[in-house]
Amino acid sequence: SLCEYVSTAVTETPKRTFSVKEKKKRSVGAPYKETVDKSVNGEAQRSTGAVQGASNFRSEYRRTGEESRGSNPRQSEPHLETSTFALSGDSAHNQAMVHWSGQNSSVILILTKLYDFNLGAVTESSLWRSTDYGSTYNKLNDKVGSRTVLSYLYVCPTNKQKILMLSDPEVESAVLISSDEGASFEKYPINFNILSLLFHPAQENWVLAYSHDYKLYSSMDFGKKWQLVHENVMPGRFYWAVMGLDRESDVVHIETRIAKGRESQYVKCRAQRCTEGNRQYLFPGHIDTNSLVVQDEYVFTQVTKSGRASYFVSYMRESFRQMKLPKYCLPKDMHIISTDEKQVFAAVQEWNQNNTYSLYISDSPGVYFILSLENLRTSRGPAGNLLVDFYKVEGINGMYLANKIVDNHIKTFITYNKGQTWALLPAPATDVAGNNLHCILPFCSLHLHLEMSENPYTSGPITSKKSVPGIIVATGNIGTELSSTNLGMFITSDAGNSWRQIFDEEYNIWFLDNGGALLAVLHASTPIRQLWISLDEGKKWDRHSFSLVPLYVDGVLMEPESDNHIITFFGHFSHRSEWQLIKIDYKGLFSRRCMDGDYQTWYLHNKGELCVMGEKQIYMKRRPGNRCMLAQDYSRIYSSEPCLCTAYDFECDYGWERQADGKCSPAFWYNPNGVAKSCSSSQSFLNSTGYRKVLSNNCKERGRNVYSPKRVACQPKAPQGLHLSTSHGELSATVGSNVTFMIHLDNGESPSTSIQLDFGDGIKITYSNLSRTDDGIKHIYRMTGIYRVIATAENNLGSDSTTLFLHITSPVDRVYLSAPVVASKEKAANLTAVVWPSHTRTLTFFWWFENSSEPIITLEGSISHMFLREGKNKVTVQVACGSTVLEDSKVITVKEFFRSLLLSFSPALDEHNPDIPEWREDIGRVVSGVPENQLMVSLYPGLPTTAELFILPDEQMLNIFVTALNQGLIQFELKANIRIIVYMTQQTLAPLVDSNSIHSGSAMLMLISVVFVGIAAFFIYKFKRKIPWIHVETEDRHEKDPEVISTVGQNDAMSKVKLSEFPSQKELMEKELEGRSRAVSTFSSLC
Repeated sequence: SLCEYVSTAVTETPKRTFSVKEKKKRSVGAPYKETVDKSVNGEAQRSTGAVQGASNFRSEYRRTGEESRGSNPRQSEPHLETSTFALSGDSAHNQAMVHWSGQNSSVILILTKLYDFNLGAVTESSLWRSTDYGSTYNKLNDKVGSRTVLSYLYVCPTNKQKILMLSDPEVESAVLISSDEGASFEKYPINFNILSLLFHPAQENWVLAYSHDYKLYSSMDFGKKWQLVHENVMPGRFYWAVMGLDRESDVVHIETRIAKGRESQYVKCRAQRCTEGNRQYLFPGHIDTNSLVVQDEYVFTQVTKSGRASYFVSYMRESFRQMKLPKYCLPKDMHIISTDEKQVFAAVQEWNQNNTYSLYISDSPGVYFILSLENLRTSRGPAGNLLVDFYKVEGINGMYLANKIVDNHIKTFITYNKGQTWALLPAPATDVAGNNLHCILPFCSLHLHLEMSENPYTSGPITSKKSVPGIIVATGNIGTELSSTNLGMFITSDAGNSWRQIFDEEYNIWFLDNGGALLAVLHASTPIRQLWISLDEGKKWDRHSFSLVPLYVDGVLMEPESDNHIITFFGHFSHRSEWQLIKIDYKGLFSRRCMDGDYQTWYLHNKGELCVMGEKQIYMKRRPGNRCMLAQDYSRIYSSEPCLCTAYDFECDYGWERQADGKCSPAFWYNPNGVAKSCSSSQSFLNSTGYRKVLSNNCKERGRNVYSPKRVACQPKAPQGLHLSTSHGELSATVGSNVTFMIHLDNGESPSTSIQLDFGDGIKITYSNLSRTDDGIKHIYRMTGIYRVIATAENNLGSDSTTLFLHITSPVDRVYLSAPVVASKEKAANLTAVVWPSHTRTLTFFWWFENSSEPIITLEGSISHMFLREGKNKVTVQVACGSTVLEDSKVITVKEFFRSLLLSFSPALDEHNPDIPEWREDIGRVVSGVPENQLMVSLYPGLPTTAELFILPDEQMLNIFVTALNQGLIQFELKANIRIIVYMTQQTLAPLVDSNSIHSGSAMLMLISVVFVGIAAFFIYKFKRKIPWIHVETEDRHEKDPEVISTVGQNDAMSKVKLSEFPSQKELMEKELEGRSRAVSTFSSLC
């Protein structure tokens, strides 16, 4: 499925430090269920674990200077100022969330909680606030309510003075809102449980809330009032508008699950006006669940049909287009890695990959992808999410690191040209002790761990910073492959061209002073009391003590873009101590602010080549060792000069592949002389040379423009290779839906080539050239059927055509099996399945007879069947329409001989006829009053109420029943004071005499002859006919529905049944009686 990377803004951890190795892109503010503790939302909010027990350590102490220098160092020497504060009384709390307001604010908020893992709920909480950068804290429980249990802390990313807190829903459902950095709170009750919040990227008061019952709510006043946006919303698949792309800033993009289905819909609406009439369904058709991604200029979806996934993209909110990967990539899975710089990086699992993915890079619209690097190392996070070993280096355009599996070995590669070429990392010449390593490429190299830390309290295994381009610090090892043992810390100061080892253990490393200094803290499970700081890019490290007592460090918090030079350490002294918050002011490391003479320049290069991404760039950095503070706004780039273009400033265009000599050649499956769509609107077109310029590359081409597309005059050709499909490759659609047809021509397009599309329902449309069909051709079908859709391309040099068979269906509401109650043995009986609403040969009928192991399958709703044994035979018909299957069953009594009469009833019966099968069965049983093996009565649907009497071979029973009917003696009581009399509809129908009856006398012989002829006529009518109303054929056989395909059933000799109009039940009865009357007339005339 399509996945985007999502980053939390606030996090909470237990006391021990941990890091979830996953990079995410957007802030949802939801708890991460894959960890034991929840995650929280907020830019700088972190959580550290609480410690049980009490501590004898005083609440606050202050210490200055390095451990080795005593307590009063000279101010000219580098020193740290530290102070410690203990959160007294919260020793039992085992979770904490910390927020630094930032923007040079001195306010820090800490929420500590006691989370009961047995109950799965928060049972206690405390809120602490500091106004002096963490030197002291005040407890705010009285301000929020002494009995209020707080479960979550959120901070508005666009105005960090605004705080939103959630109370535990087990106690009360409410939000607490502060607009003054937690100095005061207002409580507002809510009627739903919030699982996650999503803040608007620009409007500070606009918030989306996702509830436990899959509902999405919106608030335009920072949580005071909430309004339902939509139900059945997929978790994490909701997005605010992107400014500059969506017309209205309050637009919400939502993926909603279709009820009881495995598919979803992409819905776009306004946050406060998302009623059905105001919703937009921008993607025609359904999408796979958990596939909607809205990121920057792009919207991605996925559709799986017949086991193969197709991926679609909308660029700049235009129509969706199918993403094109190389023809035989055949993707099994795709994950969006990045959409930076108006380009898509995607990890694609190809058909022959199991544990690896390949890196593909797109053009600007995100449609045409080319391969950059095969067999990327991947893993799965705690929640099953895909983790890709791919890292973008901050501050250097086009520079990336990736871990690739080569011969079952994981190796780290680097690119300086956005994935056109990749190379192994050179290892340091010496280790941290100065010993020679003798690691020679390509047999030995440096390998780095590239996972991004999800815990914002730790730096993660690799870090770089935009304000210090060229410096990368990472955890890794030297050898033939990446290892998880013998790890050390490595640094580069020249953008990866050379590396140095700085530690032989794993450390968390942060940039201080806008990148001018480095802070290192040992990544250990044991308590520590020292940290390391370097002012010369890791060449020299000074050790400083930050605590008198060793501290279990759970995290480090700092404001990255601030001039206050404050760090806060979170942790505990022992497993029974209280929370300890250590404030460190490192301003004493510097003696002054940097001046012009404190900087030096350095050249960005790639193994000596100064042209990187099409330009020569000179950067500025502080001279190593200078103890001056960097200004936030000093320019890092000193100068930039474009270079002349080379082949590696271009990537191979779609359908082209890089060869060993560096040139791009067409892939075997790609025809470079195919269609150029621009030919449809002009006399020339830009023909690809096989190259496309790398996005954000600034090289200048020579006068000949060797690599750029060339303008070529259009050469008219006969159309060849015309393709017709629906927009999503489906061959079926529902009645009344908008079907979008896509037309593609491989060869021969010219301004004179016209396109004609015959929709198969009598409507045709013609376009003067192919470019007018780029967005597809939409059409609505009003009737069910299978339509032959024909596309034709034609010019004065020739033509080409192609055909698509489209099934237009509608949902089946119910099915009724019309079958005789009694049938003759070894004689064909007609069965009909009546479907509401009517369909024109778009259904499949499965007929099950008696104990048959296989059904008879037809495309028509009627069939003739011969029963071979007497007795009761059950017949079941199943009607399949897409994934919907309905059925109806009837029990047919089969006899060798039987008689039948038509019956009618007193008019009062019609007033109490609900016209349902169960009522008709009960009335028939009352009328017969005798065992079913002798006599059966079957009532017909509709009004007036009529029935057919079946008399099984018993001459005496026949005479008795006919006499009783003629005399009106057959009656029954429907209810109190309502008696119903049963009549014969036509007395001339009775008695029907079996041909085996024996009578004497010439008169009787004459009667027998006449009756025998009548019986024969009636039996022919009764058992060789189809139900009269089924024979609805056009009298003029030339007046057929235009272009509806005449599908033939299993039995080609069977009459074709046209169900374009289905008669009402009253009409059914009238036609049945009319047919009966015709049979009576035939019998009478014979008499």
